Amino acid sequence: MAMFNLDFYMLQVLKNRPESPGGGVPRRWLAGALLPCALMLALAGPARAQSAAPAPAIVAAAANLQPVLAELVPLFERSQTGKLTLNLGSSANLVRQIQQGLPAQLFLSADEDFALRLVDAGLTADRGVVYATGRIVLVVPAASPLTLDAQFKGLQAGLPKLHKFAIANPELAPYGKAAVQALQKLALWPALQGKIVLGDSIAQTTQYVSTGAADAGITALSLVLAPAAAARLRYVLIPAELHAPLRQRMVLLKNAGPTARAFYAFLQSPAAKAVLGRYGYE
Repeated sequence: MAMFNLDFYMLQVLKNRPESPGGGVPRRWLAGALLPCALMLALAGPARAQSAAPAPAIVAAAANLQPVLAELVPLFERSQTGKLTLNLGSSANLVRQIQQGLPAQLFLSADEDFALRLVDAGLTADRGVVYATGRIVLVVPAASPLTLDAQFKGLQAGLPKLHKFAIANPELAPYGKAAVQALQKLALWPALQGKIVLGDSIAQTTQYVSTGAADAGITALSLVLAPAAAARLRYVLIPAELHAPLRQRMVLLKNAGPTARAFYAFLQSPAAKAVLGRYGYE
């Protein structure tokens, strides 16, 4: 389509303008000369608006979802025109950020409580839905001499040589809270005092163990199932009865647009559920 050069057109108009007998430019001629300008500007405005891509929808998501969202977001975006931006962290920190003005449109919590805090604050479209139930694992570096078992007997036997044990901060991360509950039920919490290292999120906790900064720890099953972690870690699933269920709830914020709403629906689809299942979510 040929471009309309407004500056060139106006120059030609002014060069070829007629003059009325009394001086100046005849009004009828001026109106006719400017009509094409008005029409082209009116047509150009909508074209510019249509060409501007909408800003990505911000999704605030608990850190345990990092590997699964690395698969789900591209899968979603291949079938949608909209884009997503992820803001990962501990559930408590994400709630605080949203309350302080983070323009997130969807919040994926690591439990129900933090999601419902936003509901109670009047920041959400509704109460949302539980999209998955998570599990925790006892984890050690791949080369660790510690024996792994679901009742932590190998860990208990190796306590004298264990210097640092990593969990997520239970005040910030639901997975850290579940870790404390499991350790308390197994009567290991007192013995680990002085050895506990707190991660700001469950992702940071996993990093402590995978890099050897901690001798062992408790983390999310989803994170140890990530391909990047498989060669660096060994783990055992912790029985679900040792901690409160990690029912993960998601809520749409009141400012949620079409892309965030579409992703919310996608996360409840069979395709998304299949990916969640491969990362240990129930």
